Amino acid sequence: MVKNPRKRQKTGKPQHKIVPLGADLRNDTSKDDEERRLENLLFGVPYAPEKAGKEILVVSDEEAEDGPHEVGREFENLLDSDLFFVDDNAGLSELSQGPQDHVQSDADDDEEPIIPEVPESDEDEEISIIHQEIPQQPQKTKAPAWTDPDDVNVQVSLASNNRLRKLRDAPSDDTVGGREYERRLRRQFEHINPTPDWASIARKKRERGKRRRSSVSGSESGEDVVPELLASTAGILATAKSRTIPPSTLSIERLRDANQAAPADGEIQTVAFHPSPHIPVLLTASADRRLRLFHIDGLTNPHAQTLHVPSLPITNAVFHPSGTSILMTGPRPFYYTYDLQSGASHRSPRGLWGTTFSSGRGDQGASMEISSFNPTGEILAVAGRRGQVHLVDWRSGAAQVVGELKANTNVKSLWWSKAGAGELLGLTEDSQVYVWNIGQRKCVKRWQDEGGFGSRLFGGDSQGKYLTVGSNTGLVNVYNAESTIDLEGGKPKTLKTIGNLTTSISTLRFNHDSQLLAIASNDKKDQMRMVHCPSLTAFGNWPTSSTPLGHVTSVDFSRESEYLAIGNTRGRVLLYQLRHFSQQ
Repeated sequence: MVKNPRKRQKTGKPQHKIVPLGADLRNDTSKDDEERRLENLLFGVPYAPEKAGKEILVVSDEEAEDGPHEVGREFENLLDSDLFFVDDNAGLSELSQGPQDHVQSDADDDEEPIIPEVPESDEDEEISIIHQEIPQQPQKTKAPAWTDPDDVNVQVSLASNNRLRKLRDAPSDDTVGGREYERRLRRQFEHINPTPDWASIARKKRERGKRRRSSVSGSESGEDVVPELLASTAGILATAKSRTIPPSTLSIERLRDANQAAPADGEIQTVAFHPSPHIPVLLTASADRRLRLFHIDGLTNPHAQTLHVPSLPITNAVFHPSGTSILMTGPRPFYYTYDLQSGASHRSPRGLWGTTFSSGRGDQGASMEISSFNPTGEILAVAGRRGQVHLVDWRSGAAQVVGELKANTNVKSLWWSKAGAGELLGLTEDSQVYVWNIGQRKCVKRWQDEGGFGSRLFGGDSQGKYLTVGSNTGLVNVYNAESTIDLEGGKPKTLKTIGNLTTSISTLRFNHDSQLLAIASNDKKDQMRMVHCPSLTAFGNWPTSSTPLGHVTSVDFSRESEYLAIGNTRGRVLLYQLRHFSQQ
């Protein structure tokens, strides 16, 4: 049999470059969610949906005048739809209520000569356009995608077909209409295939979440409720319901990660819940100089908003005690504030610290990382250099230093006492605790932490019962809060020294009713314990060896201790539900 002659192969250069299958999976610029989900099934590429919240760029006047250095590159990967919008007559009424109010607020800020405003024109328009509120509740009923108008005219005989006789309610039933026929088919299907347990549990959780969000007030719409809560502290100071926790077992359940909708590109520096029990919002500050807000519902935890501050490495971010704004600080001699109502961001005024803080150039000691609000939010205490503590007046909004306190060495931690008349406590490098009377502007008591284990931070609870001091060796001393500020009692004695950790303590956090204490260290993996405060013993059932804590960097409880958020160096925020406090 004669062989077929071989075909000549082309020796020229190929016209198109051959790309191996799956080589360009990381290029997500032109892919939608459906294509990303398909790649996840076929190639195992991690699927991450597009971010629901928008990113807001926060810059100061000086950065805007210097030109687009690092800031100008932040818009390279944005779509045109995120940079521009069409001004049509249909949305004129909405835009007139949103951006105009924001511009008016900036105009009012111009009248204050001390506070520098966020740059006008392009910057202000961008913030006002892409600002997105926390997502409201979804509609209770979802309209069908398609309906057949002929279903009303359909007549089906149930007695003539043996397979349809099971749909009859009585032996005499015969002919039914299209709608009734559909209803009986659905009923028969649910009878044969009942709802699984996991779906029933998820449905009950979803209904409980809806009831909690709808119980904010008697109004049907939540649009008027959130601004009212942010403007008032009535709901924030309300007493939450407490339940007694046994010292033996901690009932806890892991949920979906709080920041799964918008993961961080770096380790988590701070996690903090909103101080109001009616506003389920969590903030996360990460090493990528971004602050993200999430709406915590225990199911999807949608991403609400992102703030990008290129000039400030955010290492500490807290809500104001009133819940109306956010304070962002870091290793810089200035801070940023973000107003949750108007969406305006401001940088601290120039020359706020006088000569005690330098401009930050070539001076590594100028930092605002150690700061704390008093319980009413009227005064902000900031630890400076050489043992100085600055008191900033927060009531007028002008951020003026109204007083200074002094310690012999640098202050490493600050805490406002809830037990007395609002004394300020400071922990120094030599494990000395200073108690300052704010009205007299002087130190009224000083005592040494028992043991002197190189104390690095301390903190107390919101009830004014306990004061804890964490050391570099992993030991945590627990004191009675009243004895630490008692002028006639002398040196306070420890209630107990907790020694469950062996590395330097980096986190101390109480829950709202002082029954739980979370202690953690970021020097070693999985170094976290939960302490039962009435018995001062650690729970033995959690965390376990399989709990994926990682290197814990920050911990916080929600306002009513229903949720527990844990940030780590991998950029994840683990979310747990405490069943002792969750509504049943």
